[in-house]
Amino acid sequence: MNFLWLSCTLALFNLGLTAAVAREVAPGDWPGFGRDAAEQHYSPLADINESTIGRLNLAWYFDIPGTVLATSSPVAANGVLYFTTGYSVIRAVDGATGRLLWTYDPRVSKVAGKRMRAAWGSRGLAYAFDGRRGSVYLATHDGRLIALDAGNGRPRWIVQTLEQGDSRYITGAPRVFNGTVIIGHGGADFGPVRGYVTAYNATTGKRIWRFHTVPGDPAKGFENAAMAMAAKTWTGEWWKFGGGGTVWNAITYDPEFDAIYIGTGNGQPWNWKIRSPQGGDNLFLCSIVALDAKSGRYKWHYQTNPAESWDYNAAMDIELATLTIDGRARKVLMQAPKNGFFYVIDRSNGKLISAEKITKVTWAERIDLTSGRPIEAQGIRYENGSAIIWPGSAGAHNWHPMAFSPQTGLVYIPTINLPGVYDDSAIDRRHWQSSKQMQASFGVNIPSGDIPLNAGNSFLQAWDPISQRQIWQVPNPGLFNGGVMATAGNLVFQGQPDGRFNAYAADSGKALWGFDAQVGVLGAPISYLAKGRQYVAVLAGMGSGAAMLGSPAQQFGWDARSQKRRVLVFTLDGQASLPTKLNRLPEEPLTDTDYVANPEQEKRGDAAYSTRCHICHGIAGIAAGSAPDLRRSPLLLNSDGFRDVIQHGTRVGLGMPRYENLMPQDIDDIRQFLRGRNRASGDAAKGVATNLTP
Repeated sequence: MNFLWLSCTLALFNLGLTAAVAREVAPGDWPGFGRDAAEQHYSPLADINESTIGRLNLAWYFDIPGTVLATSSPVAANGVLYFTTGYSVIRAVDGATGRLLWTYDPRVSKVAGKRMRAAWGSRGLAYAFDGRRGSVYLATHDGRLIALDAGNGRPRWIVQTLEQGDSRYITGAPRVFNGTVIIGHGGADFGPVRGYVTAYNATTGKRIWRFHTVPGDPAKGFENAAMAMAAKTWTGEWWKFGGGGTVWNAITYDPEFDAIYIGTGNGQPWNWKIRSPQGGDNLFLCSIVALDAKSGRYKWHYQTNPAESWDYNAAMDIELATLTIDGRARKVLMQAPKNGFFYVIDRSNGKLISAEKITKVTWAERIDLTSGRPIEAQGIRYENGSAIIWPGSAGAHNWHPMAFSPQTGLVYIPTINLPGVYDDSAIDRRHWQSSKQMQASFGVNIPSGDIPLNAGNSFLQAWDPISQRQIWQVPNPGLFNGGVMATAGNLVFQGQPDGRFNAYAADSGKALWGFDAQVGVLGAPISYLAKGRQYVAVLAGMGSGAAMLGSPAQQFGWDARSQKRRVLVFTLDGQASLPTKLNRLPEEPLTDTDYVANPEQEKRGDAAYSTRCHICHGIAGIAAGSAPDLRRSPLLLNSDGFRDVIQHGTRVGLGMPRYENLMPQDIDDIRQFLRGRNRASGDAAKGVATNLTP
């Protein structure tokens, strides 16, 4: 009898726990990157709606100190707003007033000087409540996963998730589910990295499981049957290059199937002919992989790009929904990865339901619905020299999240329409090695010319995932556009690189409201309740991958040193206003009277700059707000000071990595290249638009 009573009690407890896992997030909270487990970036709040939107105004703003990136997405719980910027510094503020409650600095700058993208920080946070207390979870650039007391910002536990001395780093937001916190990492563009995700106990930080996304050295054995299966799709000595497949962004928990869906990244290197010279699909690169949430065991996968060769990450957000397709309800996941197709997949088994192009796509004719494989165009693997392909490595949709509205049944996608140039001429594929010195490690040549302003465009589009067609489209200025939020008020919010923060009617795309943020807005907005009022919050500040785009990004004039980075929070009948101060680039160029042209040295400097510096400082030396424009830097006039910054790390605290292994000649070549770019620019607001060829 006692045994029966205990069994029933445990069964009821388990049922209650399952119900708790599946229960909706409180309408006024936004505790995770995509708000709830479905990752829809959708708020059920509707006080701010298409009828009241005319009353929406700034409630308060918070100036973020320092020269930091402010493109992350905040979280909110119980009327408190939490956000992270720059070197993974977290702040908690009163959601109704903006009053600072606490700050936590993990001091990443002291250890991040030897990692790329050192000051990019995290794209977001996670909040969870275990029945007794709230915790905020942060993953730092240098690989630490930290649980903080949500009330005071003090660490509850800290674990290191990365290996010592490797090329990995973390920019993604952790996800919390059922007492577990999970995190991946990035780095496959810059060194020999083998991707993985790791799950930890959310209360103690104890590691529960780890799943690698690509197989390792066969001589060392495989961790599980999934890795043995994946190894059959690789050839050559791929493990010497790392393989890639990092999970740097997309992680979604599905309580209905108790599954984790991860979106994996590109190969290391990008060039398939190097990492897998005898062919093969290279699982699980550019794939959606379903794992058992409790054990991390492989369940199924769908690969968007077999034999990936173009940086076509499937690491963009994965959103869950139930759609009525052909008369029956289907539990699906939806993704718009970089490759330009929109995928609807049955999440019970990973079978493809539909896939259609959301913008210009030339690498494939279509996706075969029977096999799930793309019907590829000829010559896209740059077999015959340079190939211009749509979309390029920026992707048709980058990490800035889309949103799904259960109210309209539409997906809202920040879309990029830009080609890429791929070419591996003059690269010795047989003796190529992954870089271990913090530089681009693609296996293809990196274009060095500036991107013309008319090379492409970007837009926000509403997409019907059932009929797989566009419903409406709104053009955006520039080539990048911000993350998206939909709400039950029939609204869609999105920021733009020109400094506008806008709201549109979710059903029609009609422009309803706009705000001059005085700086580019690329972070994803959220909505929450504080003291009974609905608020909309977004981080404003130019940065992210847009920094690489040269003139098309710099055309708006945002300066890394002087622009304001802010948290902007809006409510109905808000009474605040921003100071009327613009933070534009100076109109006069740096005067470098001692410059003497040296074409040969500048060519070498161009190559060294393109593999190490353009990720933050911009293509062709044309920065766009993430980091200073080096063509204008006074350090160009001081060879010793320039060398101290690059080799000795005198500005690590400001986000500049330390390249202690870079040879003095390479540093001098980079400086000479930038001096040439300063002279060629004519004036500080104008870049030299050449072409897209390497």
